[in-house]
Amino acid sequence: MDASTSRTPVETDSQPCVLALDVGGTGMKGAVLDRSMRQVASLHRPTPRSQGPDAVVDGIADALLTLEGLAAERGLRVRHAGVVVPGIVDEGLQRAVWSANIGWRDLPLAAVLTARTGLPVALGHDVRAGGAAECLLGAARTYKDVLFVAIGTGIAAALVCDGRPVRSGGFAGELGHVAVRADTVCACGGRGCLETVASAYAVATAYAERSGRPVAGAAEVAAFVEDGDPTARTVWNRAVRGLTEALAAATTLLAPDLIVLGGGLAEADRTLLDPLREGLDARLTFQRAPVLVRAGLGDRAGCLGAGLTAWEAAGHHLSPFDRSSVS
Repeated sequence: MDASTSRTPVETDSQPCVLALDVGGTGMKGAVLDRSMRQVASLHRPTPRSQGPDAVVDGIADALLTLEGLAAERGLRVRHAGVVVPGIVDEGLQRAVWSANIGWRDLPLAAVLTARTGLPVALGHDVRAGGAAECLLGAARTYKDVLFVAIGTGIAAALVCDGRPVRSGGFAGELGHVAVRADTVCACGGRGCLETVASAYAVATAYAERSGRPVAGAAEVAAFVEDGDPTARTVWNRAVRGLTEALAAATTLLAPDLIVLGGGLAEADRTLLDPLREGLDARLTFQRAPVLVRAGLGDRAGCLGAGLTAWEAAGHHLSPFDRSSVS
């Protein structure tokens, strides 16, 4: 078979499935999902971003082939693969336009992965996909105006207004690059970006630098906050202030009914949500105050969203959004 040609699914008596892969700045989460979105098999791997963007593409292709093998072992027929990535993603053109964390620019990633694997691949944005999953399966099921914010290696948001996702050519939702009051330099070239103070990576890095005590991640810092560690509290409070400023601006502009926080930092639950609620209450005046909740799907939202992307590309529409009404 010509490697540049995607495989045409063969109709057999085997059950259909899709492959889903959520590519983050730190790790990749993959799954084989059946038609009811049940996870049949899973995969977790580090993202080799320190080796450069080409190595990340190689890692994604290898992960998809591994997932295909897991599906074959179970007698399942792969209909499509969905891959969601961070940065600026143009879903219409199926291109990874730019990513500060991974380093690629204007890459026809869906076509490249199809050529590498022989699988039909649909490309999406990790946070917009996670937001779609939360709207269909998670905490935002009954809301029409939603801001889904993923706080991991970076920070980005998915915007849903009047029940419609806002993509704007892939540029909408870059909350992590809203400037807050911080004297920091971002990988994007800007100064004071929210990501530089409030991402899980920034929190862990700032604590290690201030305390001289290396930590495995932001979850450790959150635990130190609960234990009363003054350095942890200083770092955490700076992150909360930055998030409060950014969410207050987003609330003023978009008036969401609901803000859903996902990603690694949101795993801290009330340690993050309680001071954020207090900060927003103090900051907002005439604006409609949003309900602020933790993501219902946890760290699975992106992977499930990749599955929704794959099923939609295969012609089986599970998405809560009608693409014909996308702004």
